[in-house]
Amino acid sequence: MTDWVGRSAADIAAAVRSGEVTARSVVDEHLAVIDAGDGPINAFNLVTADAARQSADAVDATIAAGGDPGPLAGVPVALKDNLCTRGIPTTCSSRILEGWRPPYDATVVQLLASAGAVSVGKTNLDEFAMGSSTENSAFGPTRNPRDPSRVPGGSSGGSAAAVAAGFTPVALGSDTGGSIRQPAALCGVVGLKPTYGLVSRYGLVAFASSLDQIGPFSATVADAALMLGVIAGHDPADSTSIPEPVPSYTESLSAGVAGLRVGVVRELTGEGIAPDVAARVNAAVAALSAAGAEVTEVSVPAVTYGLSAYYLIAPAEASSNLARYDGVRFGLRVDAPTTDAMMTATRTAGFGAEVKRRIMLGTYALSTGYYDAYYGKAQRVRTLIARDFAAAYDTVDVLVSPTSPTTAFAFGAKADPLSMYLNDVCTIPSNLAGHPAISVPFGTGDDAMPVGVQLMAPALAETTLLSAAAVLEAASGVAS
Repeated sequence: MTDWVGRSAADIAAAVRSGEVTARSVVDEHLAVIDAGDGPINAFNLVTADAARQSADAVDATIAAGGDPGPLAGVPVALKDNLCTRGIPTTCSSRILEGWRPPYDATVVQLLASAGAVSVGKTNLDEFAMGSSTENSAFGPTRNPRDPSRVPGGSSGGSAAAVAAGFTPVALGSDTGGSIRQPAALCGVVGLKPTYGLVSRYGLVAFASSLDQIGPFSATVADAALMLGVIAGHDPADSTSIPEPVPSYTESLSAGVAGLRVGVVRELTGEGIAPDVAARVNAAVAALSAAGAEVTEVSVPAVTYGLSAYYLIAPAEASSNLARYDGVRFGLRVDAPTTDAMMTATRTAGFGAEVKRRIMLGTYALSTGYYDAYYGKAQRVRTLIARDFAAAYDTVDVLVSPTSPTTAFAFGAKADPLSMYLNDVCTIPSNLAGHPAISVPFGTGDDAMPVGVQLMAPALAETTLLSAAAVLEAASGVAS
């Protein structure tokens, strides 16, 4: 039997649609690999094997009847466990949502199913997507498949690990301050954060609503483009969804970078970046130049304040969003004599330490007498960051930086919250501006662990971003 594990989503879909292989056999192969290998990795909170086989059989039945299941026919996909799945537990890796089964599917989950993709399970994450290492999960940490003694990054560490381990060719994650791109870099896979509003957030359990965005993980840039083409588009159920037509992202992959203006962000390539990571970024810049890009150094001054602004805005929005977890409507409930005591007991037992920390930070930033000094000022800094990006994009088409300041670190190495937060220094600015960004693997560091190079572009410039990413991928030796 042909082994389809390790093959691209594009190859699998083409083979299933042509009848070369059945969706059921592809899914069975991947489920067997998950069953054999996920124990020590802990990428999945839940594997939905029976439902996956039923979905695969439905794809095969459509083909047998002469129909076309869609561009992702029979492709196994893993879903971050903060995406609502009808009748299937959605935990956000938190005890507070214990026993909750959503009554509806997230829009992206519906779109994947309509395209013929087969969900095989829900992946582990930092609780409520708050973290950079997937150590903050009620279900234990996920381990990096490249070296299980190290973290996979976060918060979408389970999805990144699932793709890196070959459990699925593609996965979905969410990115609030780098939670797709950073774990993609640490695990050596491709991770794309689309323009804010390009992909519907309906059914994504909210962390920070003005920052959250759903995007794909994949082993190749082509698969990221394929996935984006399926999940992008206007959704009336999401008030922030952009009412614009979706271009063909796969067609843009062969455009190349000849004449493309590429800017190296001065503020994100100096102090705080490990020398081995900086060396790989320099090599990536040289590769883009060799492929015909016009490379220059640019300054985006306000990004130096991105971390400070983010850790006021995101916790403030989290404080508001997480107020709904009160033990009354859904999830965990710890009984107590009074309603106030019940809410206190439920939240004390249900939320982990990092979530509690961010709720308290956010509540403080929004409190009377401090709102203008903290939250209001952070929003003004956010505006400055957007203006500085706009000025940079007047002179260049794409920006480049490291994705993460270091390669994957050991478990427990960054127990201090500030040292952990610094992992997101390169990724946060794109979330604050609402712009797209992608992490592409580009070799390894001195420790033989993957290094990711980040490309950034203006809003809705995903076609340009992906064409540049394809050139980088080819230069890294990942693509032939």
